[in-house]
Amino acid sequence: MPIETAIIRIAEVLGPRLSQSSAVRSQHAQNEAHFKEAQPDAVAFVESTSEVAEVMRICHEERCPVTAWGAGTALEGQNLPVMGGVTLNMMAMNNILAVNAEDMDAVVQPGVTREELNENLRATGLFFSVDPGANASMGGMAATRASGTTALRYGTMRDNIRSLEVVLADGRVLRCGGRARKSASGYDLASMFIGSEGTLGVITELTVKLHGIPESTAAASCAFESIEQAVQAVVATIQVGIPVARMELLDVGYVDVLNERFDLALPSKPHLFLEFHGSELVVQEQAEIVGELAVELGGANFDWKTRAEDRNLLWRARHHAYEAMCSAHPGRHALVTDACVPISQLADAVESARADIEASSLPGAIIGHVGDGNFHAQLMVRDGSAADLEEAKAMANRIAARSLEAGGTITGEHGIGMGKTHFMEAEHGVGWDVMGELKALLDPGGILNPGKLLRPKAS
Repeated sequence: MPIETAIIRIAEVLGPRLSQSSAVRSQHAQNEAHFKEAQPDAVAFVESTSEVAEVMRICHEERCPVTAWGAGTALEGQNLPVMGGVTLNMMAMNNILAVNAEDMDAVVQPGVTREELNENLRATGLFFSVDPGANASMGGMAATRASGTTALRYGTMRDNIRSLEVVLADGRVLRCGGRARKSASGYDLASMFIGSEGTLGVITELTVKLHGIPESTAAASCAFESIEQAVQAVVATIQVGIPVARMELLDVGYVDVLNERFDLALPSKPHLFLEFHGSELVVQEQAEIVGELAVELGGANFDWKTRAEDRNLLWRARHHAYEAMCSAHPGRHALVTDACVPISQLADAVESARADIEASSLPGAIIGHVGDGNFHAQLMVRDGSAADLEEAKAMANRIAARSLEAGGTITGEHGIGMGKTHFMEAEHGVGWDVMGELKALLDPGGILNPGKLLRPKAS
């Protein structure tokens, strides 16, 4: 059998770093979402590009499925080996290869996490900006085109990658992009792999942009009577050109659970959490302008925080909102939606999602990076309840459909995986077929992360 033969051959290359133990396989069968466990036949703990290339060459020859694995934080099942085969655990490839402070970039291996990178950069006065909340691996963040709380000002992974090294399905090593700040040289191949979810190649090296740590930082929270008022404040802030670093919306459901877990003492109302970067004077001016706009639009309790411990508490609470909601509903697990719409459509989209939750039998709440139109609903499903899961999926489908009707997208940052393929034709039309044609060209055997992102092959 192709898989068994591939495993025998890979074992000759990796020795004990190829594992078929049930414990290791089970560990690599889990996910952060609601998808069923899917075990690989073996797990390869690779340590270099050359090892990845050799494993891919063998799997290409034997037609053995390969799924890359990073920190395991994907929310649409991208890291699940649904057709078995070999899982490539990339986390031992975790070296920071270079920090080029003058050019404001860093060269890293895919197993480096964003927190490890920023810890290493602390003494340089630079930081890596993309912050999805979870301490995800850099390779995984590139593969899913990750985003997060700071994307409003600094951009997503797409905007913060200068070049990639990628191992193709047949084992060839491709370098695409460079360290220059711009290029007009041929096709932008790097962009093709960013967001491809491991279906076109395995990322083995990234050159990422860095940013200067701001001289001054301030955070603020502001309560509103309604989500619509909060979104109006977001739109007004963007229209006057204030370069807010973070702008997060939390509905009353999230505010209540964060108050309980982190003792924030916020009013039980929808809130905006904001952060401002710049010089001390600029930050003060920005916070004052946004505070005035918010009050004009019905905001209250505009609480401006400059002490590091106060800012850190606010953002620690925001980053742990998912866990706080789960803790507040024991015996349930989460299904998290992800949609992004034009700012002008945001209030209607969020209010419609809020109405869906209130009309359902499921607890849930809404949170989002509303400065760029991205929001999430966290729906709490009873463990083992097929009825709850179907109800949550139906709500997620309605949110996705309304986002497309509004000119938006079915995912702003979580990606497609195997959870959203049924909306790909509606969003992309013939573009989905073109993606499949690219896949067939680069991976004719269909071995790279099968069952994800692309149109299923006709049986």
